[in-house]
Amino acid sequence: MDATTAPASTALGAPVERREGREKVTGTARYAAEQPCPGRAHAWPVPASIARGRVTGIDTAAALAVPGVLAVLTHQNAPRLSEPEDATLGVLRDSRVPHRGWFVALVVGETLEAARAGAAAVRVDYAVEDHDVTLTATHPDAYTPEQANDGYPGSREHGDPEGVFASAEVRVDVDYRVPPLHNHPMEPHATTAEWHDGRLTVHTSTQGSTVVRAALADLFGLPEEHVSVLAEHVGGGFGSKGTPRPDVVLAAMAARHTGRPVTLALPRRFMPAVVGHRAPTLHRLRLGAHSDGRLTSLIHEVTTHTSRIKEFVEQAAVPARVMYAAPDSRTTHRVAPLDVPTPSWMRAPGEAPGMYALESAMDELATELGMDPVELRIVNEPGTEPDSGKPFSSRHLIECLREGARRFDWAERDPRPRSRAEGPLLVGSGIAAATYPVLVHSSTATARALSDGTFLVRINATDIGTGARTVLAQIAADTLAVPVARVRTEVGSSELPAASLAGGSSGTASWGWAVHEACTRLAERLAEGPPPAEGIEVRADTAGRADADSPFARHAFGAHFAEVAVDTVTGETRVRRLLGVYAAGRILNSRTARSQFVGGMTMGLGMALTEGSTLDAAFGDFAEADLAAYHVPTHADVPDIEAHWIDEDDSRLNPMGSKGIGEIGIVGTAAAIGNAVFHATGVRLRELPLTPDRVLNGIRERGGSSAG
Repeated sequence: MDATTAPASTALGAPVERREGREKVTGTARYAAEQPCPGRAHAWPVPASIARGRVTGIDTAAALAVPGVLAVLTHQNAPRLSEPEDATLGVLRDSRVPHRGWFVALVVGETLEAARAGAAAVRVDYAVEDHDVTLTATHPDAYTPEQANDGYPGSREHGDPEGVFASAEVRVDVDYRVPPLHNHPMEPHATTAEWHDGRLTVHTSTQGSTVVRAALADLFGLPEEHVSVLAEHVGGGFGSKGTPRPDVVLAAMAARHTGRPVTLALPRRFMPAVVGHRAPTLHRLRLGAHSDGRLTSLIHEVTTHTSRIKEFVEQAAVPARVMYAAPDSRTTHRVAPLDVPTPSWMRAPGEAPGMYALESAMDELATELGMDPVELRIVNEPGTEPDSGKPFSSRHLIECLREGARRFDWAERDPRPRSRAEGPLLVGSGIAAATYPVLVHSSTATARALSDGTFLVRINATDIGTGARTVLAQIAADTLAVPVARVRTEVGSSELPAASLAGGSSGTASWGWAVHEACTRLAERLAEGPPPAEGIEVRADTAGRADADSPFARHAFGAHFAEVAVDTVTGETRVRRLLGVYAAGRILNSRTARSQFVGGMTMGLGMALTEGSTLDAAFGDFAEADLAAYHVPTHADVPDIEAHWIDEDDSRLNPMGSKGIGEIGIVGTAAAIGNAVFHATGVRLRELPLTPDRVLNGIRERGGSSAG
């Protein structure tokens, strides 16, 4: 008996294979740029080559002379749209250039090659203005925002953190830097747009087609029912596809202008400037503690950047409000508006950089105390959420730490730095904790019972590669008490019942709640008798319940363990082993859950060792604009990775008892690896990524390569 035919009682938690898996591996799954579309034209954007200023002239004659070029859109002839609520979508509206890479023209051609050649032939003149892209902790324009991303207060303070820190028995005062990081999903941002009888249809790579539909309707002055947005298959997003991006607006504009279907797939090297990025964060951590390790003061100050056209504040100090019992604390954000592309969501925004800094500082405190870093975290376990005072709905961080330590053989570790050598290699291990909030949003779903004994669940969820189709079928099967094979799911279209976007690790909890409720109502109807020939359909909307405030602090937690080998000759760091143990509510599909945890840990490995971007001060551009320069981990970089979890029974979350799992895997990984590098080498590096040059310089400055 396989998982698809197993009894309903085993539907949730079973390792059911992804329903779309065969389509993907055989190439029959169609993505946004691959839709069959007779008469399709292709578009290629022209990015600005200055960091700030205005366009004073555009010469399109040479471009229009390229064989196959159909049109060149600029701010002078592009369709006039309403002013967007999101300023990053205000492309080809006027002559301004807010940052390098801003699109100033779009070439449409019969073929992709013609469009690309035409774009190369466009000549643009600019009035250049002075620019500033350099973030410093003392930037004169930095200010404290009222709110950071997701509505968190920009600053929070309890007690007298400065005074208590000054009088603490043990103190740590350290700075950390996380560079800009970039979303590089396997499928670049792409859209195929077509107009027919005043109606707009787009196939686009997005994490939420309901949001895209609303944005397009507003921009083009259309009723929402005249806009269809389809995203049946999406090749990853990591947050960069959580809001509409310029590709969908430009493709729709080009299709209206030419009267033909138009596909625009962003070249990867253009993406860092127009699809968001993780903003750089400068951290100052001050931890005061008693000699027994109990924290007395915690101060986490973060400085980051935003663009001049839209405020986005990476909420990197927020995790410190959740993690540890510190009676006196301050967590603040400062943000400097610069001539940079607008930052946005990237997997675990706030938590990933914030926990890197906090968990590194906790490791430094453990060193100062001569205390085991696992025990230090356990000693500082809070009884309630430190910032809000709310009780936790569930919190099993100590169990994660204990179980991870057991599985990792932590007790066998010699705590002395540089205590283990293998020839020129220094070997070390490190630990870090992780947290991520439980986010749930209202959604709508329908469930239909058909006369042949099967069921159809419809909801505008977006499967970005997480296995959402499969897990929603499992939720429905469990609720209806039928095998999973008897449930079909339809997702990825704005024509379906509206649902929240796939972001913030909230998708399954939000959509699953609506599916569970619809199926519960359907089961009640079916208890009255068999469905008629035309079937029975019920609808459920979780507005007012799923999105209601909770009296409980709801978070997932985890513990990360890492073992590294550092080459003292080359400075290269190789991660030999990663292990994560998570407390994330009820795991609904063990196969897809493990995949999500491992994926997050792999991304955290990249954050620690290879991924990093720099803004060239002179040109105002990201120097690492493609995968040749921005190094994401490959199979050769990924070691033995284990993901485990603690079974949690939490009734205060949603009907399934689930928490989000897509992001917590990245949160503690970079800190665990950095702490392991310190244990291996005795060198504390406080800037990511831990590249060979930085590691080697640190070893040389410390002196020598031998263990001891």
